[in-house]
Amino acid sequence: MSRPRIVIVGAGFAGYQTARQLSRTVGKRAEIVLLNPTDYFLYLPLLPQVAAGILEPRRVTVSLTATLPGTRLVLGEATGVDLDARRVRFTGPEGNEGELAYDTLVLSVGSVSRLLPIPGVAQYARGFRGLPEALYLRDHIVRQLELAAHADNEEERRARSTFIVVGAGYTGTEVAAHGAMFADSIVRRERAGGTVRPRWMLLDIAPRVLPELDERLSRTADRVLRQRGVDVRTGMSVKEAQPEGVLLDDGEFVPTRSLIWCVGVRPDPLVSEVGLPTERGRLCVDAYLNVPDHPEVFACGDAAAVPDLTKPGSYTPMTAQHAWRQGRTAARNIAARHGMGERAPYEHHDKGFVVDLGGVKAAANPYRIPLSGPLAGAVTRGYHLLAMPGNRFRVAADWLLDAVLPRQAVQLGMVRSESVPLDTASPELARTPGE
Repeated sequence: MSRPRIVIVGAGFAGYQTARQLSRTVGKRAEIVLLNPTDYFLYLPLLPQVAAGILEPRRVTVSLTATLPGTRLVLGEATGVDLDARRVRFTGPEGNEGELAYDTLVLSVGSVSRLLPIPGVAQYARGFRGLPEALYLRDHIVRQLELAAHADNEEERRARSTFIVVGAGYTGTEVAAHGAMFADSIVRRERAGGTVRPRWMLLDIAPRVLPELDERLSRTADRVLRQRGVDVRTGMSVKEAQPEGVLLDDGEFVPTRSLIWCVGVRPDPLVSEVGLPTERGRLCVDAYLNVPDHPEVFACGDAAAVPDLTKPGSYTPMTAQHAWRQGRTAARNIAARHGMGERAPYEHHDKGFVVDLGGVKAAANPYRIPLSGPLAGAVTRGYHLLAMPGNRFRVAADWLLDAVLPRQAVQLGMVRSESVPLDTASPELARTPGE
């Protein structure tokens, strides 16, 4: 008799964890197929360090085929789901179209950048959702500072050395913190005469940075950013983006060639196209991560509106802390569906958050204990090493080298601006477990 087929769509935190747990529990009793556009799992929280030249790009990727034994990887991007025929349609990396039949389906397609109806943003801003964007930003920072050093007038010099980050959540705060350090190191080491002075701005409509966190952690991050010269403006956003700069809500026009969009994420559009009930774009599921009236369909991570049993009447937030653990619960309940073990509802209490602010600085509250300074930095890096499913020694080695050697600030030219448009940003999951 043929084995039942379990198809997992997406290898973000939720999908990767689902596949990993199923490969351990179900084993050869079912065929596990993972559909994903790339052959790696991306550890997104360390992307700011890639953009800042601390980590090499491969350090934040984990091979799917090497770490998921017994799982068949199919390279492609899902384009539709036929619930009646139980098939997933996809487009391969070379444009070929195909279908995957399934007995059990797991939708864990993650999220994409959240755009706002602000003129010019889609054309002139760049997101921060995957490796291409991180590599582009690293090159872009170096390029703009080099062009600023050779600019003929002060106006152009200031515009090219001004970097605006929109969104003071986890990603935006870390990008601004690391970016400011990276830009300063380039200017100090390689720019003679002191003519270039990098300026970083962090904007958010919220009343404070990191509005999701405890106010003490927010104050810590705000203080570190300002000490590094970052112009933090809360209660402020972009009114219009233009080729030569950005118009702010208060009417000020800031000349710049760098607008980095980190305002948040929304569920992958595939979710709303499946034809099942959604909650703000997320697929409605029960506490067992099962889609009502479709016992063969599960959803987890950013793609799913999972009831929060710790806060009745609400849904779990779109963080990878939840996505990582939901993947484990989904795997358990899928195994139970195939006669192995008993299913269980998803319930998880937050264990705290960590925010890497570059150098030895961080803000963290593990188990609700607020930390700052070098101790928070050590906890943050230790946490990342434990949370990563691979490359731990290589990441630690890069950190050690960065502590004793100057960073290499060169343009690789691997990713051009037209390759990372904001409106088609990489649909990778945005946060790490515990963040």
